[in-house]
Amino acid sequence: MNDTVYQQVQNTPYFKELVHKRQRFAAFLTTIMLVVYFGFIMLIAFAPEWLGTPLGPDTNVTRGIPVGIGIIVLSFVLTGVYVWRANGEFDRLTKAIISEVKPS
Repeated sequence: MNDTVYQQVQNTPYFKELVHKRQRFAAFLTTIMLVVYFGFIMLIAFAPEWLGTPLGPDTNVTRGIPVGIGIIVLSFVLTGVYVWRANGEFDRLTKAIISEVKPS
């Protein structure tokens, strides 16, 4: 019984669309995060003096602190973007799959 249901789900065009869109979107967000993160690591490796420069003459806060906080905030934002799309488009496709496979 389960094998036939799995086969029905895999054969629906909605399932193929869901898998394709979800993989592309996840790869896109992952690429953004990796580029930003490794860019930060490269800054640490090759331009530590730039990151270590204070933001102003009367402060001990360096450029690296807001850059690091920005990377953390970006990760939360990208997670939120994924959840927003998953709760919208991806859930609609999932419901379409379920309605197509459910016996009437």
